[in-house]
Amino acid sequence: MKRNPIMPFVVIMVVGVLAMFLFSFKGIGDSKQLADEIANGGKQEAPTEQVASNPEDIYKQSCLACHGDQYQGAVGPALKGVGDRRTKEEIQDIISTGTNNVAMPKGLVPADKAGEVAEWLMGL
Repeated sequence: MKRNPIMPFVVIMVVGVLAMFLFSFKGIGDSKQLADEIANGGKQEAPTEQVASNPEDIYKQSCLACHGDQYQGAVGPALKGVGDRRTKEEIQDIISTGTNNVAMPKGLVPADKAGEVAEWLMGL
């Protein structure tokens, strides 16, 4: 059985033409972004990180990885019943400045929200 020697070239041509149309439509979709970059002098806007507003969302964003999803502790200590072991001021100080012995970094919670998070932790 003889094969047509031109078919591989035809297939490659068809794939190339389809790719050209695909990339053209992709470029049309990105034209607004390109125009904005040119208007800004090539500067791209840095993505802004959205800061959580309530203590539970702050916990989920900053503390969950070390203290667990049920406050049971993982890398960091358990937070259930922390209000029985520490005062609100101690908790707020730990949140703000961190600790050396447990390796809790400072600055994970915004300073203006540390009091709210400490009060929320007291209620766990």
